[in-house]
Amino acid sequence: MPRTKKSREITPELIRRFAAYLREQEKSAATIEKYTRDLTALCVFLRGQPATKGALIQWKESLTKTHAAASVNTMLAAANTLWDFAGWPDLKVRPLKIQRDLFCRADKELTREEYLRLVRAAEKAGNQRLSLVLQAICATGIRVSELRFITVEAVRTGRAVVSCKGKTRTIFLPEKLRRALAQYAKGQDRTAGPVFVTKTGKPLDRSNIWRDMKALCQSAGVAPGKVFPHNLRHLFARTYYTLEKDLDRLADLLGHSNINTTRIYTMESGAVHARRIEHMGLVVT
Repeated sequence: MPRTKKSREITPELIRRFAAYLREQEKSAATIEKYTRDLTALCVFLRGQPATKGALIQWKESLTKTHAAASVNTMLAAANTLWDFAGWPDLKVRPLKIQRDLFCRADKELTREEYLRLVRAAEKAGNQRLSLVLQAICATGIRVSELRFITVEAVRTGRAVVSCKGKTRTIFLPEKLRRALAQYAKGQDRTAGPVFVTKTGKPLDRSNIWRDMKALCQSAGVAPGKVFPHNLRHLFARTYYTLEKDLDRLADLLGHSNINTTRIYTMESGAVHARRIEHMGLVVT
């Protein structure tokens, strides 16, 4: 592939070939979609001009004004991966340095009580499928993109085998959830395949679930900023860690290869820690 600066233009064709390469590397569909979206945004920023180190630094600086640091770094990762693919490693831009937070933001932490209100709101609205989706994610820690692995067959055995990002792991389905899913599948005349599907029979995707969850916010009395599928996974992680205090096993359950990622999932808003400090009784005056 030519490596002259003149040829360093990000075109739709280059992005298409890059996406094909990512599929060959067995990257998840969600990752490929995200990288494609981020690189398209970079195309818009460059306005048809070739990619240069200076232009990419300007892009990075512009992103910091409109995006959170973590989001900026994921977009830079998409670009940096493309540069390796295209043979332009000298274009790589350093990610932002992010100091690890000790606590998550209280306005982003979904509590157990709020989760229960969401489930009840779904049931009250007559949306049994959404109620069970919420419970399936929160009770197993499964990713929303992995819901398709909860099949009628998995409900019978109590175990869903998930293949994602080149890794395979087993998701355990609690007995109470199994009974509810089995009853739901029976009512839908589903005898095989994914339990959660659209009206056309396709597995639910994150956009379907995201939209339906957001529609519950007002009736459930939960802030919209807390209501998204991945927050249910975080609630599973915090609840499990509170009971077991076993990060290694939790990492296995969540499908994390890096335990530091798992630590992020177990962060709380700090309210619990503040209450414990208050009860220590070490203030004399």
